[in-house]
Amino acid sequence: MSHPVYDSKLFDGALDFTKIKSEDLARDVELAFERALKDRDQLILPTQTITWSNTMDAMENCGERLEQIMAVVYNFFSAMTDDHVQNLVEEYSAKMAEFSNSITLNPNIFMRVRHLYEHQADFDLDPEQRVLLKKTFESFVRNGALLDEEKKHQLAKIDSQLSEISPQFSKNLLQATKSFYMLVEPKDLEGLPESSQEQAKLDAEAKGLKNQWIITLDMPSFLPFMQYSKNRSLREKLYKANVSKTYQDEYDNQENIRQMVKLRDEKAKLLGFKNYASLVLQNRMAETEERVFNFLVQLKNAALPAAQSEVQEVIDYARAKDNILDFKPWDFAYYSESLKQAKYDFDSELLRPYFKLENVLQGAFDHALKLYGLSFKIKPELPTYHPDVTVYEVIEEQTGAYVGLFYADFFPRDSKRGGAWMTSFREQGEWFGAERRPHISIVCNFTKPTPTKPSLLNFMEVQTLFHEFGHSLHGLLSKCKYRSLSGTNVLWDFVELPSQIMENWTLEKESLNLFAKHYLTGKLIPEDYIQKLQRSENFLKAYGSIRQYNFAYLDMIWHTRPDINFKDIHDYEKQVLKDTLMFEHFGSSSCSFSHIFAGGYAAGYYSYKWAEVLDADAFEFFKEKGIFNKDVALAFKTFILSKGATEHPMELYKKFRGREPDINALLRRDQLI
Repeated sequence: MSHPVYDSKLFDGALDFTKIKSEDLARDVELAFERALKDRDQLILPTQTITWSNTMDAMENCGERLEQIMAVVYNFFSAMTDDHVQNLVEEYSAKMAEFSNSITLNPNIFMRVRHLYEHQADFDLDPEQRVLLKKTFESFVRNGALLDEEKKHQLAKIDSQLSEISPQFSKNLLQATKSFYMLVEPKDLEGLPESSQEQAKLDAEAKGLKNQWIITLDMPSFLPFMQYSKNRSLREKLYKANVSKTYQDEYDNQENIRQMVKLRDEKAKLLGFKNYASLVLQNRMAETEERVFNFLVQLKNAALPAAQSEVQEVIDYARAKDNILDFKPWDFAYYSESLKQAKYDFDSELLRPYFKLENVLQGAFDHALKLYGLSFKIKPELPTYHPDVTVYEVIEEQTGAYVGLFYADFFPRDSKRGGAWMTSFREQGEWFGAERRPHISIVCNFTKPTPTKPSLLNFMEVQTLFHEFGHSLHGLLSKCKYRSLSGTNVLWDFVELPSQIMENWTLEKESLNLFAKHYLTGKLIPEDYIQKLQRSENFLKAYGSIRQYNFAYLDMIWHTRPDINFKDIHDYEKQVLKDTLMFEHFGSSSCSFSHIFAGGYAAGYYSYKWAEVLDADAFEFFKEKGIFNKDVALAFKTFILSKGATEHPMELYKKFRGREPDINALLRRDQLI
């Protein structure tokens, strides 16, 4: 009998979700784990002759079944969790860390890798193999291969502890987000988009509350209320609930943060690094904490005066409009949106009818076709893990060559964490000795359709869709032999380039005319709407830069100061960010900062702004030649989207652009110079 994960008989081995039950995953993971242990035991056996095949290929293939089943588990944990999945992640996070350490800390395996690394001239290695060998050797060293046995044991214990705390942080955040809702009256919803008002009633009904309305902390519910509700006291209540989730409540994450920061610092020092940031940045484009801090200072110096002026303009506007003398942070979204409308004669909600989700998604597909020759076709016969999910076959339009599968999951639900992300069920590369194409997914939390309207996106959601779609293209267009180098498995401060550059097209008339059509009339978005959108795009741009700076700086402080001993995280954050906080500080940013405490961005959140430099500079190249210029698109596809980590990202960027990126490209785009 075929297994729905490992040997599915569906098209290209697509996962048969009709046969994947959360209650069965524990059994499947246990069996895969036992198989992985056998693979590992075979790998560590002594060998008379050290070869690429019995060392590097064997490591790449070790635990393939476990890797596949855990991809399902972790994707379910984020997008469709339940008690079975949560318990499984809690149980196996530490085991997975221990399994990884049993390879990276094994002296016999490291001896073989080291031999290959030091004698690679004696082997006939291609460029990709040399990169994989260097990456593997350095990974072993960073993971303690040069430590003595006592320190290896200490490191393994630290990794095991960290692997348990991170899922708990994520679980707390999900539960805190989903447990809160705010009952409101219809009058409190006045001014909100009709779709938001209707959704408030549907959300209440989903919780068994008939003829009532609620606002939740899911962004499609939270943000419109903050932007448009005139009820200041309810905005305050909602704002404080959002900034205080997992802070001083039953899901408090303060101790989890304290332990993670402490353990990460201990790990770094054990490995001979000054701090955790130094350990992480050794394997990043930025390379050193000094370079990151210099970059952030450059950004702050350029943006802070303009940001302060922008905020003061909103405060002055609120005073003049409604006599608000005690401006608070829960007033900012409301009055900035009102000011934006007054300043540019433009209500961003006027765009929503032109951004029907299905049209926007097709617009992303059309961009992939015009730029990279890709075609997306629905595969209705393939099952998905939830009725909201749609799967597409991706092919090269001209040749008909198969590229991969693309899953799209767009709407909030109680079993899904907030935010938006790209992930994969199968990465491109060799699996069980054969090259396989990728199965990529994007997961978002967009405005839901209602009984009277389809899903109509705001412009931020449009940009989010294009952003995550850019990540997907990076995964889909990968052409590597080794999956550990393929797709998005690149340095963290390079991974956002393919995603962030896609956002640029959403502001171009030529692009918008491909998909921005009124959902009822089919008419293209009016020319004056596009012009107003473009003129308003830099509204509060400096404030947004400082907001990102604060997150990035806070992240770096957590991971460069070894003496963290806060009594209350709120006070600690207030002290760290005293020079750049724009408003009175409430709650805690860190307690819900899942990017660095439950994701892969620890000591790396700066990479969003770092990648903005890359994407601004790269898109200038497109604009110089034409935003759909075939030659520029081919160069981007060849040197950025298809190469994975087979070359250093700076070298790949220079091959695409002809030079290193220019930070002034970002400052020019944001009108900060």
